Amino acid sequence: MVWAEEKQVALGHFNISDSEGFKAVVEGAKELDVPVIIGVSEGERDFIGLEEVVSLVKTAREHNLSVFVNADHTYSAEKARLAIDAKVDSVIIDAAEKTLEENIKLTKEIVDYARSQDLPTGRQVLVEGELGFIGKSSKLLETLPDGVSEETQTGPEEAANFVRQTNIDLLAPSVGNVHGMIKTGNPKLNIERIRAIREVAGVPLVLHGGSGIADGEFIAAIEAGVRIIHINTELRIAYKEGIEEGLKSGEIAPYKFLAEGVAEMKKIVRNRLKLFNRL
Repeated sequence: MVWAEEKQVALGHFNISDSEGFKAVVEGAKELDVPVIIGVSEGERDFIGLEEVVSLVKTAREHNLSVFVNADHTYSAEKARLAIDAKVDSVIIDAAEKTLEENIKLTKEIVDYARSQDLPTGRQVLVEGELGFIGKSSKLLETLPDGVSEETQTGPEEAANFVRQTNIDLLAPSVGNVHGMIKTGNPKLNIERIRAIREVAGVPLVLHGGSGIADGEFIAAIEAGVRIIHINTELRIAYKEGIEEGLKSGEIAPYKFLAEGVAEMKKIVRNRLKLFNRL
């Protein structure tokens, strides 16, 4: 995070469900020589295996690649502790749908647990809190998810209080972003709100729901204080379309038709990383 702050750029966070996704993300980052974060939600890590992802990331680091793993959207203390014990680099506590008091309590519990770990010098498990609901589905949507509106965006003072009471390392606010991609176009980001939250919160901001956001808005958000940007739906769509194209050839070897999906995901990763790192 210090690196991103110093350079005034954003780290790309890309969700994966399998080794093909990992291959696409890591190869894209390697070609551009920039750090990258691998994200695995509860469902994704149940499918691929959390320990397997941690092992893949460890191997990538042994080859001098700056790859990190994040336990994305974790809804319970039990799952968060399991992720920390598995040696992830960061974990997101998603209690955005709970009351503010419940959100603070659960988030602080995991912050305290992460801080209590006996870790090698220089290593720390970062804990991210989420304040403000932006939906839950990483898929194509017809309309805004229920419960998402301009009125429910995160307030600066609310954010400052949340950070102060939980002692989190990172904050994911609701600032016009939404999980998934809306077919008619995603709402615009509230750049002034991002800037105001960053000024009072005192921690780096994370932009969830990056799929479908315009390039210019990404740049403005980074300038306003966003230091990590999540991309998931775009990758899923690219993967599916690539595999469908690979299957049209009649090929039955998985490593051949899946390669089309990897190639399409890699295009997304490279384009986003170039933008986020201003290359």
